[in-house]
Amino acid sequence: MRYDDTNQENKSSAGRSQDLKFLRFELAEEFYGLDILKIMEINGMMDITAVPQTPRFMKGLINLRGKVIPVIDLRLKFGLAEQEYTERTSIIVIEFDTISGPTQMGIVVDRVSEVITINQDDIEPAPEFGSSLKSDYIKGMAKTKTQVIIILDIDLILTDQELTFGPKPSEEEELEAASAE
Repeated sequence: MRYDDTNQENKSSAGRSQDLKFLRFELAEEFYGLDILKIMEINGMMDITAVPQTPRFMKGLINLRGKVIPVIDLRLKFGLAEQEYTERTSIIVIEFDTISGPTQMGIVVDRVSEVITINQDDIEPAPEFGSSLKSDYIKGMAKTKTQVIIILDIDLILTDQELTFGPKPSEEEELEAASAE
């Protein structure tokens, strides 16, 4: 019987985990990661045109080489304290899926760190926070030698309702929507 090196090599590579690439960034001194394939570009802060009657986290619109792109402040979306923008504050332009198709959006973060490679085995599922906390936008928790990085699913951070510009719902309407979920 002949030993097949090719078959043995295929078996061992099939058992190996995949390395994934993420853009690591900071919000309120915590580290987050976004799938590098969702990122279109990274920019410093630029003029943002406010849009009336939008949620507080919706900062407005930017003109990026002739294309109008909505911008959200991820700190505010996550319920973190508002912070004045600095020279390290960045807008990450991402592309994500909505029911109307792929959409580009800018997200404001405190600081972009680097692109990191994480082995799939080093990513644990998101912990259960209970039914009252919405955390389905957390893909997992990546463990490195020095820190834990919260891996985000950018497709689940915003709902299609939140992406529709228009009058902000009243507190009563927000409570009704929350109780319906």
